[in-house]
Amino acid sequence: MTVSTILAGKGREVITIEPTASLNDAVRLLTDNRIGAAVILGADRRIVGILSERDVVRALAERGAAVLDEPVSQLMTRKVSTCNEGEMVSAIMEQMTAGKFRHVPVVDQGRLVGIISIGDVVKHRLQEMEHESAAMRDYILTA
Repeated sequence: MTVSTILAGKGREVITIEPTASLNDAVRLLTDNRIGAAVILGADRRIVGILSERDVVRALAERGAAVLDEPVSQLMTRKVSTCNEGEMVSAIMEQMTAGKFRHVPVVDQGRLVGIISIGDVVKHRLQEMEHESAAMRDYILTA
């Protein structure tokens, strides 16, 4: 299964925010959209970072509530692991596990075209396993 399979099922909408937005605005964005991460796009609409709930918690623990007024550019993760639509989901799962992150933006020629989360990966893997199991049951019943 490839990343494009997941995007076909979930859609390509990605919640983004500008690097100059405050952490408070970003927290509101995450909460309002019920998501765990937002992609930070620069002026050229290319990825410059990602802000996850983990980044928010870390910043609050280290600097206190005053950090909510700082721009997300000061707090975001700058080294963003990305993938493309043709990559195998199993490889992305390994990447997420090794890097201990839960969101991977999907890019095409450097432009953001989607995002997948560990939840998306698990959901599609479970569906795949259910289809395999049903096929095995059908095979056994007809054999």
